[in-house]
Amino acid sequence: MATFDRRAFLRTSGLAGLALGLAACGDNGTTTSSSGGGGGGGGFGSVKLQLSWKKNVEFAGEYFADTNGYFKAAGFSQVELLSGGGSGTSVESGLATGRCWAGLSAPTITAPAVLQGAPLKIVGATFQKNPFAIISLSKNPIKTAEDLAGKKIGVQDSNELVWNALLKANGLDAAQVTRVPFQSDPSMLTSGQLDGYVGFVTSGPVNLRMKGHDPAYLLLADAGLPLVAETFTVTQETIDNERDKLKAFLTAEIKGWKDAVADPAKAAELAATVYGKDQNLDVKEQTEEAKMQNELVVTDDAKANGLFTMTPELIEQNIESLAKAGLSIKAEQLFDLSILNEIYQADPSLKLS
Repeated sequence: MATFDRRAFLRTSGLAGLALGLAACGDNGTTTSSSGGGGGGGGFGSVKLQLSWKKNVEFAGEYFADTNGYFKAAGFSQVELLSGGGSGTSVESGLATGRCWAGLSAPTITAPAVLQGAPLKIVGATFQKNPFAIISLSKNPIKTAEDLAGKKIGVQDSNELVWNALLKANGLDAAQVTRVPFQSDPSMLTSGQLDGYVGFVTSGPVNLRMKGHDPAYLLLADAGLPLVAETFTVTQETIDNERDKLKAFLTAEIKGWKDAVADPAKAAELAATVYGKDQNLDVKEQTEEAKMQNELVVTDDAKANGLFTMTPELIEQNIESLAKAGLSIKAEQLFDLSILNEIYQADPSLKLS
């Protein structure tokens, strides 16, 4: 690996804007861990976790880990949740500057940083499937990648990387599809200006349904582009020198996400009334989004092996998908799942029952 030039990386970290993950816009506020339930020492002190987006239900597991005292019980005196923002507040740049100790990102954002020499690793994945999807209406559904031919699809500039990778993965020429500039306005779909758009399956279909429409969607993960998301990203130094601390942190996160999966309504309440209370979130909508995201978090492999884990097959699929996005990287350069393996070997009860 090339020597890491911190200044050069920070100058070019605009690559983080080429999102195929969840790091993008959002406010720059913070939420500091409250006392929550349970005891706990504080032997690991205070840490900062950089979120990939604004504080909504996407981070329900973190809210439960805080509220129910799992961070405290694990030995942290404080866990501060930093809201995601623009390219200047990406997880990768935050880790490079020391603004955060860990962060939630995505392979297509972390991989370019690693290829530039940043000593970072993904140590777990909350979403076993990336939430990106082609969202359409059931009266004119896009069910397969082949259905894209001849269609008008809304694609934001920030999603150009994922869009081009999807076309390549399915052998489609860009000329076969009319790409329309898009700024996340679903009315372009409902008014017939678009046949579909690239968006999040966790929110797009829910919003359309709540407005009286009947949505359809095609997950990119099911259309030749399997990638994980909301990935726990840390520095190699943390893995090497703070392994016990990282284990304690991930254990608290596992407990938090077990609670979040079990209670979508409570997850929505925490998002709308506590952690994201300044975001004007709707509890009903957040509840439905929590239910949708559970399908991305809890897969058969996650049930068998534990939350956040990745099988060797899933890791290889991610590497292949990254190559389709023009990011040639080896699995060992990007992923280290050994910490999670040790956690579950030591305490199998942490797995979903």
